Amino acid sequence: MLATRPLPVAITGVGIVSAIGQGREAFTRALLAGDAAFGVLQRPGRQGQSRFLGAELGPLQLPPERSPRLFRQLSLTAEAALVALHEAWQDARLEDVDPQRVGLVVGGCNLQQRELAQLHERYTGREAFVRPGHGVEFMDSDLCGLCTQQFGIQGMACTVGGASASGQVAVIQALQAVQSGQVDVAIALGALMDLSHWECQALRSLGAMGSERYADAPMQAARPFDRDRDGFIYGECCGAVVVERLANPARSTVRPYAQLSGWGWTMDANRNPDPSREGEMRAIAQALERAGLAPGQIDYVNPHGTGSPLGDVVELAALRDSGLGHVRLNTSKSLLGHGLTAAGTVEVIATLVQMCEGRLHPSRNLDTPIDPSFDWIRDAARPHSIEHALTLSMGFGGINTALCLTRHER
Repeated sequence: MLATRPLPVAITGVGIVSAIGQGREAFTRALLAGDAAFGVLQRPGRQGQSRFLGAELGPLQLPPERSPRLFRQLSLTAEAALVALHEAWQDARLEDVDPQRVGLVVGGCNLQQRELAQLHERYTGREAFVRPGHGVEFMDSDLCGLCTQQFGIQGMACTVGGASASGQVAVIQALQAVQSGQVDVAIALGALMDLSHWECQALRSLGAMGSERYADAPMQAARPFDRDRDGFIYGECCGAVVVERLANPARSTVRPYAQLSGWGWTMDANRNPDPSREGEMRAIAQALERAGLAPGQIDYVNPHGTGSPLGDVVELAALRDSGLGHVRLNTSKSLLGHGLTAAGTVEVIATLVQMCEGRLHPSRNLDTPIDPSFDWIRDAARPHSIEHALTLSMGFGGINTALCLTRHER
């Protein structure tokens, strides 16, 4: 049995950067239209001897309050973080909150591999000329330092790693920081993982990243839960959500997106990348129990759904065996690609905007679902008023997370 249910918390602000749209409004329009932006990856440091596919960000619209000079000095990961945080900060109206009562949890470790690979190539044989600043910037704490400095955050801050579950782990840690009273407001940031060609090649060799099968038709490559899937397709993205207590008199004018009603977090006791139906089911069961919900009350699931040959099958089995065979399902990664460390937070935002709009976004390339018994949202958006949603994230190393989101009238 889980402990007595603590004070309820809600999400009151969101910020989003993705290949299909920057900012909540542009992201919502593109998501519901089923837009995608896949192609051969073009960023310097991404292409080796193979052609890797994915979705890359367009030029970021920088907040006018932030110095353009600052942004010229930042990595792609840091730049995306500040843009997403700025939107979430404004959305939740945090300017009047005591900065000592605001916290930040950054989801993701080893985030800037492309930057590091390029630096190593640039300075090999002349290491003495590496910038001294690299001694700080290669650490995960640097992103916390940058973000807290730019937004004046003086409460707690940390990074948490959970591989592809990092974004949801960050949300859970933010939730716990608020419920424990450590801070009044906590921001969970799913940070952009900037892959180099080294990671792309290793992930492809591992069988996790999609092959060159669709190299000449990149828009067909991302196909979670489809019979012809052959691995995930990378997608640059970054998301931030603001978590705070639902009944805070000092914040009564802020309108929540939804209540974070339950969460689950389990391990498979398995270092290998193969998924566990039992582990995923335990995370789902924990989330439902904490939310006080029966499986039949969940009416929408935003799944992890990477396009993995094994992972997609196991996830659907876990849903079905958890009593969730009735739910409506779509696949955000078919539009966005797999954001890795950012995915869990970005897919929470995708769930929230669908909840607000009363429509479920379509899925691309879901031509032949591997299990047609589920209620799939396929070629077009569908009207639906979500009452209770479940979002799932799984990560290498046997990490399983689940979050329950419950409607709150804005």
